Amino acid sequence: MFSLVGVRGGSHPGDDREVFSKVLIANRGEIAVRVIRACREMGVATVAIYSDLDRDALHTRLADEAYPLGGQTAAESYLDTEAILSAIERSKADAVHPGYGFFSENANFARAVTDRGVTFIGPPPEAIEVMGDKISARLAAERVGVHGVPGTTDFITDPEQVRTFGIEHGYPIAIKAAYGGGGRGMKVVADETAIEDAIESAQREATAYFARDEIYMEKYLTAPRHIEIQVLADTHGNAVYLGERDCSAQRRHQKLIEEAPAPNLSDEVRSAMGEAAVAVALGCGYTNAGTVEFLYEDGDFHYLEMNTRLQVEHPVTELVTGLDLVEQQLRIASGEPLDFTQGDVRISGHAIEVRINAEDPAGGAFLPSPGRIDSLRVPDGFGVRFDGGYEAGDEISQYYDNLIGKLVIWGRNRDVAIRRTLRALADFEICGVATTIPADIAILGHPDFAAATHSTKWVEETLDLSDVSTDPDSSTTRDNEVLTARRDISVEVDGRRFAVSMWIPESAESVSPAARTRTKRTLRGGGGSGSGRVTVPMQGTIAKVLVAVGDQVDTGETVCVLEAMKMENNVAADKAGTVSEVLVVAGDSVGAGDVVIVIE
Repeated sequence: MFSLVGVRGGSHPGDDREVFSKVLIANRGEIAVRVIRACREMGVATVAIYSDLDRDALHTRLADEAYPLGGQTAAESYLDTEAILSAIERSKADAVHPGYGFFSENANFARAVTDRGVTFIGPPPEAIEVMGDKISARLAAERVGVHGVPGTTDFITDPEQVRTFGIEHGYPIAIKAAYGGGGRGMKVVADETAIEDAIESAQREATAYFARDEIYMEKYLTAPRHIEIQVLADTHGNAVYLGERDCSAQRRHQKLIEEAPAPNLSDEVRSAMGEAAVAVALGCGYTNAGTVEFLYEDGDFHYLEMNTRLQVEHPVTELVTGLDLVEQQLRIASGEPLDFTQGDVRISGHAIEVRINAEDPAGGAFLPSPGRIDSLRVPDGFGVRFDGGYEAGDEISQYYDNLIGKLVIWGRNRDVAIRRTLRALADFEICGVATTIPADIAILGHPDFAAATHSTKWVEETLDLSDVSTDPDSSTTRDNEVLTARRDISVEVDGRRFAVSMWIPESAESVSPAARTRTKRTLRGGGGSGSGRVTVPMQGTIAKVLVAVGDQVDTGETVCVLEAMKMENNVAADKAGTVSEVLVVAGDSVGAGDVVIVIE
């Protein structure tokens, strides 16, 4: 069904030898599971690491060995260099795969691994330093003739720098984490009044997710498409690009749906982007898998950044090329040369990836929805793949990324892929947490998506999600389904006795399912309408309190900022009035429904 001519047709030069004996995956969730399965197919033993909250997580259950890191938050566990290095030494792993996020683009971590004689399955630390710092990356790209959107090559240290840039280039301006990606630590400044808050917020997110708070800025384009090129480069000077992906369907600068190849691009633009991506990779001495990202608007493309790691959306490239990119990563890291050239690459059909996140998209809010997955049934059928990091009974924690898994669909063309994806989403059932599936269905079914006229701002500025709702207590397709149990009872009808079986709610002796649903929704909301008792909609940590007792506030005004699942969420006043109580301070942990501010 999927093919890459001349690549996987026969034996591989490395098939008769072992690439590594044992690989430690310095990550969690879906990507850790993905790497573990690829290693198992190659006969490579795997080592998992886990926080206290992930003791029984799927990746720890699948790995051959698992070592505790301690702690709960990312900073206490998956960003604890010494704890991970200790696990490497204890396990005697001879290679480390960083996945994506966490330390995947951290040169210091890569160097700490290689200094111990252990292979880092990724680019050399020097390449990470160049491309991981988005400012030096811009300079490196310019040296090989690849240019980006207008931006700075200095870190932001003073709000006045942003004001000066705004005077020269205009607004909006994107403030971005210099060491990171995936939309984390990125804030858009609409005008000069928002500069200080955007700087603080971007630095907080960057620190929480990448353990670095450096930021820079660039012009924010009005309606671009996000196009990226997958590259592979070996240690023998060979580099190829494997087509492109369109990742324009986004919210909060983070991707929702990706597809390959990108629709409505000329062959000339595809080739030019691919050649530019390879030039950027070779120009910084890059090896292994990487992604060069561009913004495309009005027929022109601008270099955005290079992600020095495997991307979340790599499966769509796998489905249209027939290549296992994780296998390629391991083979390149072990010193094998690529066994194909650019001329061998063939794109077959069309692939779409839908990220299934634990978020409530109702009204376009996309609020994080941590909690327990009560039941999970994934779709199946021709051309359907699911890369998941959780199973029924697992817990989605507020402390980590909320990606449950990725639904990846192949079709012989784009129209078939869209229809098949919509069918698969209709078959998807998740109970216990709200998910982005209703929004995904709205996106894929919209004529703008079918025509590929959407941009990176389309979901938030054009797509109408006002009628989208999700009930975490119900599955995606069975909105009124309730867990039931069989009961055998006797009944009398017209004086005659009958033995019958009935299927009734398991908790029929308590409150009704409807009452349970109403109760949970009330807790998840922002307090009663106009009550003045401002509540948080989900579990998280208070990042910032913006009001004090005695302050006057208007309806809809942000009163505090809640961090949940590495995202900042504004909590707004539900009525106008005077703040009479402030019940939290920055750093406090809160649960869904907790009252944080009282307004009279």
